[in-house]
Amino acid sequence: MAEYEILLVLVGLAIFGAVVLPRVLSDVPMSFPIIYVAAGAILFSLPLGVETPDPVRHGDLAERLTELVVIIALMGAGLKLDRPFDWRAWSNTWRLLAITMPVTIVATAVLGWGLLGALLPTAILLGAVVAPTDPVLASDVQASPPTEAIDEQTDPEEQEGEIRFALTSEAGLNDGLAFPFTHLAIAAAAAAGASSLGWVGEWFLVHVLYEIAVGVVVGYLVGQLIARVIFSRAVTTELGKVMEGAEVLAATFITYGLTELLHGYGFIAVFVAALELRHYEWEHEYHVAIHDYAVMVERIVMAAVLVLFGGTIAGGLFDPLTMLDVTVGLLLVFVIRPTAGLLGLFGTSMPWRERLVVSSFGIRGVGSFYYLAFALNEATFAERELLVAADKLWALVGFVALASIVVHGISANTVMSAFE
Repeated sequence: MAEYEILLVLVGLAIFGAVVLPRVLSDVPMSFPIIYVAAGAILFSLPLGVETPDPVRHGDLAERLTELVVIIALMGAGLKLDRPFDWRAWSNTWRLLAITMPVTIVATAVLGWGLLGALLPTAILLGAVVAPTDPVLASDVQASPPTEAIDEQTDPEEQEGEIRFALTSEAGLNDGLAFPFTHLAIAAAAAAGASSLGWVGEWFLVHVLYEIAVGVVVGYLVGQLIARVIFSRAVTTELGKVMEGAEVLAATFITYGLTELLHGYGFIAVFVAALELRHYEWEHEYHVAIHDYAVMVERIVMAAVLVLFGGTIAGGLFDPLTMLDVTVGLLLVFVIRPTAGLLGLFGTSMPWRERLVVSSFGIRGVGSFYYLAFALNEATFAERELLVAADKLWALVGFVALASIVVHGISANTVMSAFE
């Protein structure tokens, strides 16, 4: 058999598993990402004559595949959030973004620079890459699907669990807000040896102020426009019923594409557009259809990407790791994120045990893969990376993601069930 046909079979098995496993294991507290990664490692270990995936050699492909699954997951995450948008109701989210995320980045960068001996740009990149809570792999701790009855006068925390809301909203926004720090690493690599710090001002104006603003504005406008079209007329034809929910995929691609064309942050735009879709006609039953369609596509693409991730492990992704690298990776999952989360939520009305859960379940995964691939594909950073092998970065980030998938995947259902 040709390699291409074998790859089709492997990806087909991944998609089939994404569809069938939730039915077969509906009563079993099981994390499906663990199954997909394990299946990929096993399948690519078989003597099938298929080249194992390599994100270092195929950086462009790694970037595009992970980009696709993240934007679809961001749309699904936004559609889950029933809570009306206001500063008070989202106060815990702002704390996680303004305190927890920067603390995680700085602490990780210090570890990378001080313990691993990485160059400063590489250390900053490592911090930016592992900081976001992943919207793709956090389904077990995310908010529930859209409801059909929303009372905007009700206390927001009574409408849905604060743990699920905080983690879902954080994952929706910090995937986009990690971009400025990724660009900071790239800019620092390009400016290495320069005597002037003028590049810092340019980075702040362009990659912080302008690109975030474009993401928010485009997301709001496109979300409003598409919502008006979707909810203006009821579906009456058979073809329309067959295609129910597909508008959400179009909305995702249109929003992301337009924002990127304007050099804004497409991740932020997609999440904002999803919030606008969800907040338009709160009680409309069609919200369930568009949410379910987004989740279906997300699960299929996620399964394929995680099987490929398992294939990279079978191909020796972790070979460059040392015990020091493993120690740093475990510190990121078990110490840095939980500590940064508790710092961010200090002084809130949230009970301590809930703060501990939110702090501990900052899941790392596909979003981290995207940011690493994006940065290493930048020419200026790739040149600087000659001093620190890209395969070491991929190995460390891959280990952090795998540790998070296993630990959080095993514990999520049990912990969330105990609270609910």
